Amino acid sequence: MPSINMPLFSACMSARTGAGALLAALLAAPAGAFAATLSLPSDATVDVEVVDTISFAGGESRQEGILLRPADISQASATLPEYCVIVGDAQRDDDRMRITTHDVTCIETDSATSSIFSGEIDAAAYDSDGQYGIQCEGDDCRLPAGHAFTLTLGAPLEITEQANPSEEINKQRREASGAGVANPIPSERPDPEDSQSAGD
Repeated sequence: MPSINMPLFSACMSARTGAGALLAALLAAPAGAFAATLSLPSDATVDVEVVDTISFAGGESRQEGILLRPADISQASATLPEYCVIVGDAQRDDDRMRITTHDVTCIETDSATSSIFSGEIDAAAYDSDGQYGIQCEGDDCRLPAGHAFTLTLGAPLEITEQANPSEEINKQRREASGAGVANPIPSERPDPEDSQSAGD
């Protein structure tokens, strides 16, 4: 099991409806101290699901930039943070869909801060029968949104935490809510009118 304490993104995401909502959830996630590296060993397995329906119509045999996110079907040896988007490609092979991945972006959060991890992930999809590729439905070899399966990593996942601009903004806001350079507390000064009344 990876040392991940459970509790984004590229231009291709903004072009997809489901991804837009997921990206908004990622950016709105509460901004804790986590490990500086997100890591999983080679051959680790993680449960994921399809963000948008994938289908091959009109003789199409390949789709690039498909989106996946973590799921929980209790078949994996490891877990990713809850807020992740995985980008991959899908290739039709008769009645199976072969899915490989190449990029991942995750946010680990707790009540105070958030950590961003973005990098490469080399993994392939295996169905519940243990076979490479996912059994698909119909003439267009369709996988509906929410369809869950297991990814197996072909290489170790080692992603170093990235700078988080929103966290810096949150830090400045926290400083501004109390004493500090961002919001110095003014010293108490006598009321000028009180001084004038005393002189009279």
